[in-house]
Amino acid sequence: MAQTPAMTDPQGYYYRPLVQWGRPRPPGALALAGGPLWFAHVERLERRARGRAGEIIAAEALPGDVREALTAPRAPVAGIDLMRPGARIMGILNVTPDSFSDGGRHLAPERAIEHARAMRDAGAEIIDIGGESTRPGAREVPADAEMARVLPVIEALSREGIGPISIDTRKAGVARAALSAGAAIVNDVSAMLHDPAMAEVVAVAGAPVCLMHAQGSPETMQQAPHYDDVVLDVYDHLAARIAAAEAAGIAKSRIILDPGIGFGKTIAHNLALLRALSLFHALGCPLLLGVSRKRFIGALGGGAALEDARARMPGSAALAVMAMQQGVQILRVHDIAETQQALALARAVMLEETDA
Repeated sequence: MAQTPAMTDPQGYYYRPLVQWGRPRPPGALALAGGPLWFAHVERLERRARGRAGEIIAAEALPGDVREALTAPRAPVAGIDLMRPGARIMGILNVTPDSFSDGGRHLAPERAIEHARAMRDAGAEIIDIGGESTRPGAREVPADAEMARVLPVIEALSREGIGPISIDTRKAGVARAALSAGAAIVNDVSAMLHDPAMAEVVAVAGAPVCLMHAQGSPETMQQAPHYDDVVLDVYDHLAARIAAAEAAGIAKSRIILDPGIGFGKTIAHNLALLRALSLFHALGCPLLLGVSRKRFIGALGGGAALEDARARMPGSAALAVMAMQQGVQILRVHDIAETQQALALARAVMLEETDA
């Protein structure tokens, strides 16, 4: 598998920073991704130690390239400053009849535009617009139908200055048209593997791109997913996709990574990835997490959330806070105001950040 710098060192190690915040900050602690979170130790992992905890080493002992990847400030994404304390909120706008949590509610362009305005007013800094459901079991939507759903909304929001807008698509033609209509970011759940032309579209446009891990297609991805080591397998896959993107002319500073919670993963896989989120900072790119309202939240939380996706908001907010504590820079969510409030309280406690 292709490797990108800081993927592992020559001995095959992976490095997960043990992230902390606040004071006291010991001598030798390093800033995570140039931000307010820090780490003084890392867990050094290796495949041959499968099932065993890694060795804890001092941050000062990190190889130079890994240290650089973990500590370098992250570049802005479509004008959004990722170095501000906390996480940026990406609001989800599904212009579809069949998305798992809100399918059909925003299919009409006027309803979609109204919802985008509301998300912006509630604190969303990015609006992620999709015209094809990628929920488990969903069938592929023809590109012309997908464009008919999303382009009028993107054009209207662009005229109003709402954005930046992210286009959630696996198809190069849809991405090209969306970027021409005013979108600024491409969010590809296949990490540019579904459509071989996607990398060229992104490279020519000079747009940021989010590369997400998924095992299989939406139609089949939840049929007995399997990994040798889910955390390291996802890490290696994303490392290879970074290398492919760079080879296609996409600057690493324009790449965002998403471990793909729920995309070809069991509950145990999802939890393992959530516990290990800080590992992915060693790839040197901003991290995006999308867990909002997903089925495993209902399965673990119980009650009405088992069947009602909207009842999964409390669990979604809890995971958003956990992700921010691990340095995730972008959170893709449905419930903007509730998530914003949860993050504000977490920042006040963690970073002593309050206007009161």
